[in-house]
Amino acid sequence: MNLPSPQLQWTENDEVRSCRWHAENGTPPPKRVQIADDRMSTEIAYKLACEGTALLWRGDFQNAKQLLQALARRIDKKPAGKKTKVAATAAEAFHLHRQAQSQRARVLAMVLIPFEADYRIPLRRAPDVVTACTEAYGASDTAFVTSLRELLGIIGAHEWRKSGVDIAALGAKIHPHYGVFSPVRGEYLDLLAKAPLPSTELAFDIGTGTGVVSALLAKRGIRKIVATDLDPRALRCASDNLERLGLTTQVELQQTDLFPAGKAPLIVCNPPWLPARPNSAIEHAIYDPESRMLRGFLAGVADHLEANGEAWLIMSDFAEHLGLRTQTELWDWITAAGLVVAGKMDIKPRHPKSTDSSDPLHAARVKEVTSLWRLKLK
Repeated sequence: MNLPSPQLQWTENDEVRSCRWHAENGTPPPKRVQIADDRMSTEIAYKLACEGTALLWRGDFQNAKQLLQALARRIDKKPAGKKTKVAATAAEAFHLHRQAQSQRARVLAMVLIPFEADYRIPLRRAPDVVTACTEAYGASDTAFVTSLRELLGIIGAHEWRKSGVDIAALGAKIHPHYGVFSPVRGEYLDLLAKAPLPSTELAFDIGTGTGVVSALLAKRGIRKIVATDLDPRALRCASDNLERLGLTTQVELQQTDLFPAGKAPLIVCNPPWLPARPNSAIEHAIYDPESRMLRGFLAGVADHLEANGEAWLIMSDFAEHLGLRTQTELWDWITAAGLVVAGKMDIKPRHPKSTDSSDPLHAARVKEVTSLWRLKLK
């Protein structure tokens, strides 16, 4: 049974109105809504948004974008004379950072944009976002309201999808879809391109996402790859990329939790690296509450690994430097799963945050190492 869509309600011109509400992260519609337009100042908008009042925009679309940018600057500006809390531990620094991110996102999500049933935006100077929204949401037949911040994310994802991301290890581009994490951390793909293959007959790619791991394994000469994911968006994204690369006959996609049926001489998994709660759908690629996917993979991989095969686990030790996981936990889970470490390849991150001293997590980032663990049966 389909549940009724959540409704946003507000009063406009002394009339109570309502419209379908959409939020990708599942947040409920704001309880308080005020009509806003080009006359509203940043300070008033900031005060209302901080108090939990959403601003349903009726003015010029480009002015709404400018207001959102001004709100972001207002949030990021440190109040004069107010001391910033200094974290006593790396774990506390992480939790304060996540808390600040969540609060920032909540305030910025208070600027709302109306949509007509065909994804047209009934505002002055509004862009044509029909293609971008159709890619993200699918077909639409009802009007709705969502946050301007979410819309800008959709537009950005559409541009990423069109231009693609250069993958040096692959010698080609990967085109991420909306809601599917982009493979911007290329160093782990360099490890994957160099690790000695135990077999070129068959491999399982667990949690395929964009399909980049499967594509790289196919490029390395593995004849058959079974790639799995639970997210329909990820599977559509992987299918699109594999078709672009001419690899659809080599890679079979399956919607399943972790493992496909049977055994393979090579099983690869790049799970989320941080044991924390995600705040949005796309963050499931980064945050894994209680390391559920990581522990599930390690606990089940022995039943799907051929006798002389290898399970390749791609992990960063960032969580350890943040104090979110101890140095011994991963080793303990590997041992408990009946596995031994046949080899380990390490590489330092190259992404911009790794050298950004202003990042609140910089002390942990400079110590981070990404590893490819080659695991075998005892």
